[in-house]
Formats: sequence, C-alpha cells, structure tokens
Amino acid sequence: MDVRYPIGKLQVPENVTLESVQEWLKQIETYTTRLRETVGSLSEEELSKTYREGSWTVRQLVHHIADSQLNMYQRLKLSLTDENPRVPAFNEEKWAIQPDTELPVEISMKLLEGLNERIVSLGQSLTEEQLDRTFVHQENGEITVATKVAKLAWHEEHHLAHIKIALSK
Repeated sequence: MDVRYPIGKLQVPENVTLESVQEWLKQIETYTTRLRETVGSLSEEELSKTYREGSWTVRQLVHHIADSQLNMYQRLKLSLTDENPRVPAFNEEKWAIQPDTELPVEISMKLLEGLNERIVSLGQSLTEEQLDRTFVHQENGEITVATKVAKLAWHEEHHLAHIKIALSK
C-alpha cells in the first residue's frame, strides 16, 4: 500500500449516475461521526503523530479536511449557480501552517458537521443535468459537479485513512 494514497487515487466512473452520488453522500453524511470516533479523545501526543515522515500531523489533517471541504463546497455551489466559473486553487501547505491550525480539532469538527450537512442537502437535490455542470479550476482545468461530489467523499475517506495510519504507529 502506498501510504500517500491508502485508499487509492480518486476514481470517478465515466458515467456518474444519481445513484452513485447518493452513495457518496451517504459516506459524507456519516463522516463526522466516524472522524469524531477516531480523533475525539486523542491526547496532544496523539494529535502530533504523522502517518509518514514529513507529513502533516493528525491535528493538521483534521483542520485540512475542514479547509478542503469548505473550498470544495464553494466550488460546487459556484458550478450550480454560475456559468462555468473560474475558481482559484488554495495553497494547502500554507493553509496547514496558519495559526488557526493550532486550535483544538473540535473547532474543525463543528465546521465539518455543518458543511457536510449542507453538502448532503445540496447533493440530494441534484438532477442528472446538473451533474454535468462545470467550473474551471485554475490549475486542474474543467471539473464537473459529478466529479466534485465524488472528490468530496473520497477526500474525507483518504485523510481518515491517513489519521488511522498515524495513530497505529
């Protein structure tokens, strides 16, 4: 297993269906409960563990998950409300070392709970036509709503696996 991609790289089916979206939304809906079960009672020492040399700490990973979901949610909303909007990248490395990443992980857990609830609500209302709407990412090019929903689910699971690897060391 490549610890950089413990659940594998994102794989999006060529033809995404609303049924696929519903499966991803189920993962997102239960995510904060599963994350809280994993990190909710960790010590400072455990929050400082890493999954590989030079990687982010468990604390940084939890804050990163919230930061990323926030950015991806915004892109999803823009793709549903604007015509093929251009969206900026965000420098994940610089975000991961900002002072707010020293806050207790509960702060990002609360943010994730609200974000994921909104993502699920929005996702449950998607139509087949909306799955093909797009935005243009400054670095990654054109991305569909379907791909963004897949990534919202995958990204959380990807980093939960990182956290579990770090805690197993």
